[in-house]
Amino acid sequence: MILIINGPNLNMLGKRPKDIYGTETYEDLKDQINHFAQNNSIDVEFFQSNSEGQIIDRIQKLDFEALIINPGAYTHYSYAIRDALEIVNVPKVEVHLTNIMARESFRQTSVTSSSCDGVISGLGFYGYILALEYLKEKLKG
Repeated sequence: MILIINGPNLNMLGKRPKDIYGTETYEDLKDQINHFAQNNSIDVEFFQSNSEGQIIDRIQKLDFEALIINPGAYTHYSYAIRDALEIVNVPKVEVHLTNIMARESFRQTSVTSSSCDGVISGLGFYGYILALEYLKEKLKG
């Protein structure tokens, strides 16, 4: 099973600034991921929280084979989430809907990415699909 964790404010997609995040909702994101996963025989589970502690608790359950995480704003300062990710010995991909390197300077730093296999940033919902493709191949091999 591949766990997909989404951090703060991802549940508000469709209501966030449309020029940055578009008009699609969090449910649209989950639908697109589920469609791809079903067509590729991938078992996914979603977890979304606006709470740092809940995200850490979910990571620490260690009941998944691989992980996709969009830590949201926690990307830039949560050493606690970074440390939790470091403990988990499974393939992990950090995903961001927007290109964090093209945004405000405070968003251009990721303290969580060093605990992941890679980062996909700026490709919108498609970033999650690419992460699933990578993890599917990684788990096969």
